[in-house]
Amino acid sequence: MVFKYSPLALMLTGVLFSLSVSASQPEAISPTVAATGALNTTTPATPQASAPASTVAVTTSAAPSVSATGQPSPTQSAAAPAPSEEKAVAPSATKAVTVAPAQAQTIQATVSPALAPATVLAFTPEQEARIGEVAKAYLLDHPEVLLEVSQKLQAQQHEQQLHALTTAVLAHQDALLNDLSTPSYGPADARVALVEFFDYQCSVCAHQAPIMEALMQANPQVRYVFKEWPIFGARWPVSMDAAETGLQIWKQKGAEAYLTYHNAVFATGHNEGKLTQQDISHASAKAGKLKGKKAEMLDTLAQTDALAQNLGFRGTPGLIVMPVSGATAENVTVVPGGASLEILQAAISKAGGQ
Repeated sequence: MVFKYSPLALMLTGVLFSLSVSASQPEAISPTVAATGALNTTTPATPQASAPASTVAVTTSAAPSVSATGQPSPTQSAAAPAPSEEKAVAPSATKAVTVAPAQAQTIQATVSPALAPATVLAFTPEQEARIGEVAKAYLLDHPEVLLEVSQKLQAQQHEQQLHALTTAVLAHQDALLNDLSTPSYGPADARVALVEFFDYQCSVCAHQAPIMEALMQANPQVRYVFKEWPIFGARWPVSMDAAETGLQIWKQKGAEAYLTYHNAVFATGHNEGKLTQQDISHASAKAGKLKGKKAEMLDTLAQTDALAQNLGFRGTPGLIVMPVSGATAENVTVVPGGASLEILQAAISKAGGQ
């Protein structure tokens, strides 16, 4: 087929042309483009008529001449027969090139095999089946590869989750730190805040509770924000009752009474459906008599639920350590789950710029 390229296009492809002017023939004679690297075959040269100025016609002997636009090339009908000439060429990279400027010239060019059109490899059904058999046999002999792949995937997914959570935290700082309906404990001018989303029926939250107590004792300069998120409320209604009682105590009795109740509920050791109304009554007894109805706390619980979902938390506990001002992705730590005392202490130091 015939393709027409401008000289500039040939320069951009990196093809190096060696020009030799033939003074013996006034008409353009079809030269050959010889490339090295493949088995040689013998292909008769195809005669070409003169092409328009600044046009290069590239011809292979495999098919009739067709221009780059897909239409039959006018050079095909205008070409005059010429004596047969044999050239040894590589079949995958051999092309006949004619350049016809104002005076006819014969050009010989060598094209690097690397510049030849890329070949798309396709497997036969038999080859594909064989590849599948080999892969299966290898995995059966080395099942640890599947575990390694699974661990790698989980690590990538965890990193993506943390990135998404951190981005969401930065977008919801006001709701996390400045919601007056949310219980908090610690100095109002604290530079660092630790926010915990929790459910009293959550066993991991119960395991986290003594760690939080130790952390609070070691870091009194931090403000601790307690987001009551009773995700087990539909399954165990006592979970909802415990959260509503805690919010009542916070609003009516203040931070100290709330923290006492909070720690007392977890101190029962009753979770995963074992927490009772009696446990709640005993834990709230020190706070004194409460006014109003617990149902009045539902709006606050609904706001916390919406916030947790907007952040991307999928369960409890959910821990966030961040500076009260100037929070960035570099100084915010998000833990979707429980965390050790050492991890949380390091997060507080990072958020404080230490």
